[in-house]
Amino acid sequence: MKLEQVPVPRAALAEGPRWDAATGTLLWVDIPAGHVHRLDPAGDERETIELGQPVGVAVPHASGGLMLALRDGFARHADGRTDLVARPPEPEGNRMNDGACDRAGRFFAGTKAEDDTPAAGSLYRLAQDRTCDKVLDGVTISNGVGWSPDERLMYYVDTATDRIDVFDYDPATGTLDGRREFAALPSPDGLTVDAAGHVWVALWGGAAVVRLRPDGRTNLTVDVPATNVTSCAFGGPDLNVLYVTTAWDGGAGGELWRCRTPHTGLPANPYRGLTP
Repeated sequence: MKLEQVPVPRAALAEGPRWDAATGTLLWVDIPAGHVHRLDPAGDERETIELGQPVGVAVPHASGGLMLALRDGFARHADGRTDLVARPPEPEGNRMNDGACDRAGRFFAGTKAEDDTPAAGSLYRLAQDRTCDKVLDGVTISNGVGWSPDERLMYYVDTATDRIDVFDYDPATGTLDGRREFAALPSPDGLTVDAAGHVWVALWGGAAVVRLRPDGRTNLTVDVPATNVTSCAFGGPDLNVLYVTTAWDGGAGGELWRCRTPHTGLPANPYRGLTP
């Protein structure tokens, strides 16, 4: 699987690729620029939403528009407006980072200190009624979130730990239990899970995306022409195109990459909560 560069402008820190099935487009963000990008792969046409503050991830809202993990908290963007939905009780100097929604439409997203202070961040769950609860604390760099195909497992990355962890997950309540190591990898970042239950994870500083079996063993490595690989996701009508985001390292990076694969991803879930 050889990646090709998507013809879009370079980002400082591209993150959070997400396929929006309702519109047939790819979402991703440039965190420090406060930009959400949307790509129509049919003609590689792109639009950009400027939010005025750093944005960790954007996900579709089931009622239209987007849900965001902004620096200041969870927000909805629709009809040209951005409305804050919930502000987690984070210390000054922290911002929200990566996240994802489960099938029920709960939005999980975590935080980090801008200066990477150890254990200063947390992981939050925004419920459908817009209740925001802390589900994990003592996090340094909260990153990838994803679920097994049956949603009985939730995978989670705190990049500073050099591992991917896995929790037992209750899809009826959105609760986590039994945290344990799934795989040890240097500086894992964003992740996605395919339809066969394999975990794909981007390696910050590792110039690669690796595919892990359900038992945590590596069985595939996709080389990326950038050192700082931030995340990955499956897109396209058949969910068989792998999209990869990267960050600028002072000389290269910040590009969006893609390749067609023999593998199929899982649909990206929208947030299914109340609108402001």
